[in-house]
Amino acid sequence: MVALRGEVSWFCCGNAWGPCGSTGFGACGTCSSGNYQHAWPNASDACLAITRPDACGITGMSRRTCGYRHYTTNLCNGARIGTTIADCGPQTDLWCGERTCCGSACGSNRIIDLTPAAYSVIASLSTGLRPCSVDSV
Repeated sequence: MVALRGEVSWFCCGNAWGPCGSTGFGACGTCSSGNYQHAWPNASDACLAITRPDACGITGMSRRTCGYRHYTTNLCNGARIGTTIADCGPQTDLWCGERTCCGSACGSNRIIDLTPAAYSVIASLSTGLRPCSVDSV
């Protein structure tokens, strides 16, 4: 997989953790806010039909299913984390053209949602969004 560049955000799932109350366990049935996991827009045909990264011009987003490991790098500080797919998301097409920057490092369009536990390893939850790159090595 060629590294994708875009935005990383965070979301709550599963058991209560940090800022999250209890909620559903995601499309894979294993998602938990306290685990190092993520949501991926191309986890299935049904997921892709909802998230529509292609509507934002994102191409080359590989089909990866539950449990697949991606590595997300925060382009603001170089912090990197490996997480596994536990849900479908983010709904990329809702934020086409959205752009977040820190200095000269920028990313457009949400391409991955991390659980709060994972996001907090690479950035403060209060930032909400960060430019990132995502790969599988």
